[in-house]
Amino acid sequence: MTSIRQIETFYVPPRWLFVRVEAEGGLVGWGEASLEGHAEAVDGAFEALRDRFVGHDAFRIEDMWQIAYRGGFYRGGPVMMSALSGLDQALWDLKGKAFKLPAWEMLGGKVRDRVRAYAWIGGDRPHEIGDAAKSRRTQGFDAIKMNATAELDWLGTPRLLHDVVERVEAAQAEGVDVGLDFHGRVHKAMAKQLAKLLEPLGLLFIEEPLLSENREGLAQIAQLVSTPIALGERLYSRWDFKPFLADGIVDIIQPDLSHAGGLSECRRIAAMAEAHDVAVAPHCPLGPLALASCLQLAACAPNVVLQEMSLGIHYNIGADLLSFVTDKAVLTAADGFLPIPDGHGLGIGIDEDAVRKAHEQRHRWRNPIWRYKDGSFAEW
Repeated sequence: MTSIRQIETFYVPPRWLFVRVEAEGGLVGWGEASLEGHAEAVDGAFEALRDRFVGHDAFRIEDMWQIAYRGGFYRGGPVMMSALSGLDQALWDLKGKAFKLPAWEMLGGKVRDRVRAYAWIGGDRPHEIGDAAKSRRTQGFDAIKMNATAELDWLGTPRLLHDVVERVEAAQAEGVDVGLDFHGRVHKAMAKQLAKLLEPLGLLFIEEPLLSENREGLAQIAQLVSTPIALGERLYSRWDFKPFLADGIVDIIQPDLSHAGGLSECRRIAAMAEAHDVAVAPHCPLGPLALASCLQLAACAPNVVLQEMSLGIHYNIGADLLSFVTDKAVLTAADGFLPIPDGHGLGIGIDEDAVRKAHEQRHRWRNPIWRYKDGSFAEW
């Protein structure tokens, strides 16, 4: 048995929470338990995980997953599942390094050598969107995601709806495919109008046209338009995804490997989705370990179609995705694709000294708050 000796957590700017698991013989694995704006809560959840798993066999990943999920009686939710996600990633990383295999090799082997990637762009006016899309195109991306509803009130006006169309067309004019994120910001009646208006533009997807708690409304929109509907970044287990798959509401699911139970659970979620002919495009506006975990999933899950990556998005401004990575080429997109890492475990090296130094500053990142013109709260 290779016992776990310690489980450490590190607050890494701008808003990340890294996990380091060390086992006997000096074996080390890294994971990412980042839950944006709630690092302290997730860090607190690790107290119980340490009590349970220090001394446990580090290679019994599924046993630990089941104990962590079921053993506390109260299950699920963003905090507990993010903690479990970071631990799970670190365990796969550690085991892969012990056996000198990538995680994807232990999960059945490759189905692809690279995965199509997309990056976020911002801008309020068509010319700003066009410039941002052109910049991403220069970086090698042929797919982007942008906000649909940055300027829209809960109900909005026909003019503002037309503005959304103009912004999309400005991005498409630069030769990129576009996914549009609604963020669940608008009322159902308006979401239906906007989805119908956008349908002729041939979008990659519309993301969270309504929040996932409004399953009935999402079902209505799914029946109204042919544009693929994407959601899932705020769902945390296979049981959360189950009704959306069973009801035929979603076309592309977006589990976050740092929120939805790590590599173990997201591989199961992807398999469930495959059985419903639903694609997977993992959510990942996070750090390098989260992205590396996503690439392990892309390597072995046949229905992964796209991978999000964070490059200078507004809540990561000032942070380099690759700051703490020793082999930066592994997480660098080329020709619109990210390569599947061939290294052991998660396939990336972490600069531990840099992580420990960054942790000394102990970030206190909080979600920004937006308001509509009337002063009322606007969804993230």
